[in-house]
Amino acid sequence: MTDMPAPAKSTNTRQSGSFEHLVYVLRANPVTLLAFGLFAFLIFCALFGPSVVPYDPLETNATKALQPPSMEHWFGTDQIGRDVFSRVIVATRLDLSISVAAVALSFVVGSILGAIAGYWGGWLDIVLNRFLDTIMAFPLFVLAMGIVAALGNTIENIIYATAIINMPFYARLVRAEVNIRRDAGFARAAKLSGNSDLRVLALHIFPNALPPMMVQVSLNLGWAILNAAGLSFIGLGVRPPTPEWGIMVAEGANFIVSGEWWLAVFPGLWLMIAVFTFNLLGDGLRDIVDPRKRT
Repeated sequence: MTDMPAPAKSTNTRQSGSFEHLVYVLRANPVTLLAFGLFAFLIFCALFGPSVVPYDPLETNATKALQPPSMEHWFGTDQIGRDVFSRVIVATRLDLSISVAAVALSFVVGSILGAIAGYWGGWLDIVLNRFLDTIMAFPLFVLAMGIVAALGNTIENIIYATAIINMPFYARLVRAEVNIRRDAGFARAAKLSGNSDLRVLALHIFPNALPPMMVQVSLNLGWAILNAAGLSFIGLGVRPPTPEWGIMVAEGANFIVSGEWWLAVFPGLWLMIAVFTFNLLGDGLRDIVDPRKRT
């Protein structure tokens, strides 16, 4: 009789090896550890922020308008008495959701188009390159402004616009990586073993293209947050009174001259921390997914 527990043992071994590799990467690079710590903090704010903040982010109180930071209101209050700290924390969920959704959409679409063009080439490659050239001929933020202005400033349209301007980065990167590796020895060996072109592309070539893409993903997450905040700042993003970092910076900018600096500084600081975190994550994610660096 055959011994059935072997596959489970193999699976457990792979999971243990992946966890050990993650621990190794974090211990070897303190900056990556810091980035993952900040990322975990942002995720906590996004998931549990609305439940733990001391005040309702939409509750107004005219008697407490424009109060400076204090023990009662850590980040002060805005022009209609809303607690700035509560609004900043609650806004984390919306801004991260827009960023992750936009980058995930651009990653999937760009990877598929780039992989097809890089592996099969021909007229598909020519058409894709001209399409990407057309998109990148526009200033990307201006293109996002035009898309949102044409379709309407809803959260879904902000995600679509952000995904469209980020998609060329993934398509070009994957095309280049696949084009380099399609004739590599391991790809030829997989093909000679009876694997279909699609299987070779999906299981052998594409995983080796992931490490440089992880750096791009982390950078794009930061750019997506800045793009969403920028659209909100100019009035084409999320609509008030929804808590969102770009809106809060835009509203607070009008009060800096009169001395109410906290209205713009704290949302801007939170925005900076989020972008800084994603910029630091890139190298760590690259090392984690790189099959050549498995310990």
